[in-house]
Amino acid sequence: MAILIDPPTWPAHGHLWSHVISDRSLEELHEFARSTGVPERSFEGDHYDVPGERHAEMVAAGAVPVGNRELARVLRASGLRFRKRKGERPLGRFVDGLPAVGVPHVLDVVASAHEPLTSAGAAVVLVADPQGAMVLVQSVGRPGWAPPGGKRDPGETPRSSAVRELVEETSLRLDPAVLVPVGYERITIAEGHAVAPWADGDNHIAVFGARVERRVPVVPAAEDVLAAEWVDRPRLPERIADQPWWPLVERFLGAS
Repeated sequence: MAILIDPPTWPAHGHLWSHVISDRSLEELHEFARSTGVPERSFEGDHYDVPGERHAEMVAAGAVPVGNRELARVLRASGLRFRKRKGERPLGRFVDGLPAVGVPHVLDVVASAHEPLTSAGAAVVLVADPQGAMVLVQSVGRPGWAPPGGKRDPGETPRSSAVRELVEETSLRLDPAVLVPVGYERITIAEGHAVAPWADGDNHIAVFGARVERRVPVVPAAEDVLAAEWVDRPRLPERIADQPWWPLVERFLGAS
């Protein structure tokens, strides 16, 4: 296994930047970043961005210098490439990150202001009040607490699915137009391992955010929802910070 670095040729924020990758293991890449003091915020899903001023330091620490095209080729061949659209930010990659899926998969958590893909099979809504309290629900089909959401029905858009699920799980009614895209979860299942409702390949869960002016009572209407409640901002980490999608919640609340 090897750590590779390309020349500092990528301009941003008044610097030229290099990309640092591993040819085989994200764990190896993260360990290299920790050992050289590269901050976690520099991770972009499949590489770290490093300012050109540190290029020689990275090479001295063991990174192998290669050209831009060679680094891109190796990254593609490694299977570690993180697929995203322009302007999106990777927040995490987890092997078998959602136990409820029930089959081997890779979970990518992506922050995105883009409208969700129309093929998204499910939608979730992060509903927050001005103090950062959020609505969480506890249901039969999902362990622990989570924002309201669920599977998209035939003929629905991700937005219409999100507001329907919100009504069913909390009795809250929102105009679909007030929902703001926050990002998505991408669950990738290897060919031949599909299990309903998950298909082979990519499955997407759209994540929306909505801010309300005040709290109103939340009451589950669906039989499979055990409880719904407002959870104050300081208590949210106790309930859901151990979940792989937690960074999307933090990002949404940070923008509130």
